[in-house]
Amino acid sequence: MRNIIIGIDISAKTLDICIKKDKQYEFIKIDNSPVQIKKFLKPYKPLANQVYLGMENTGKYNNNLYQVLSQETFTVFVVHPYHLKQSIGLARGKNDKVDAERIVSFVQKNYEELEPWEPSSKSLQNLKVLSTERRAMVKTRTRLKQKKKDYKYISDKSLRKKLERINAKSLKEISAHIREIEKIIDQTIKADESLKTKMDLMQSVPGVGKIVATAILVKTDGFRLYKKPRKLACCAGVVPFNYQSGTSINSRSKVSHMADKSLKTLLNMAALRAVRMGNDLQHYYDRKVAEGKNKMSVLNAVRNKIIHIIYAVIKNQKSFKNRLVLS
Repeated sequence: MRNIIIGIDISAKTLDICIKKDKQYEFIKIDNSPVQIKKFLKPYKPLANQVYLGMENTGKYNNNLYQVLSQETFTVFVVHPYHLKQSIGLARGKNDKVDAERIVSFVQKNYEELEPWEPSSKSLQNLKVLSTERRAMVKTRTRLKQKKKDYKYISDKSLRKKLERINAKSLKEISAHIREIEKIIDQTIKADESLKTKMDLMQSVPGVGKIVATAILVKTDGFRLYKKPRKLACCAGVVPFNYQSGTSINSRSKVSHMADKSLKTLLNMAALRAVRMGNDLQHYYDRKVAEGKNKMSVLNAVRNKIIHIIYAVIKNQKSFKNRLVLS
């Protein structure tokens, strides 16, 4: 075990840092800026092979750290917040200093099982930002559409028309912004030959369109994370797990609630399209339903198979030819 462990709790403006060295703890707080991060890391650069550095994945607030660490040789672990939370057990109280210490403890216990972080390509970094922006805009558009439906309950006709006019203008603007973001996403992918090839291969799979393929590219970091299809399937919540203990608990297999809900929703849309396209997946779905299987269970199996087919075409670098034998 390395003798220096650094845990960083990240917020928008500051970084709370816990350093464990020779069983001694030190706590400091710095600004979340590249200049301050470089200044903090400078004394540890000659000791890089003795350092483990851990942090939570907090989205865009990690970017300054990623920028600096991509130029260094430290062993870095980026931990999913839910993974960290579940590992703590029964805990009382919470503050940034304590959170940084908990990250140190987590890295110390789990470093052998964790995958070290590696910097993404510039294209993938941009794709992640663009995908997050698009997803936020789509949520805003969905809320605006719901508001439009709710206006019918306003009894004042004049007021209702005014609000509907404002809503229609906002919907038009947000839809234009989404199209613009999607155009930039297309340009980003086309400018990177590796990403373009992976996108083309994924879109050869029945039901997989541009949005689903982009989401999988982002989630897997260009297939550097979740290197096996089952891991991504577990992340997306489409793998059923057994629930059995002794003789008193023996319920049917079911998927876990700990999943990326947005990815699962996209895969569900892909599966619904796939089973209507006259392909092996549709034949599988129809056969299982005819055997009396629950339709939602079979659809979940199709989601799982779509992930496995995607990994197969990426691995073999060959488009889907609709000749797979699906049991």
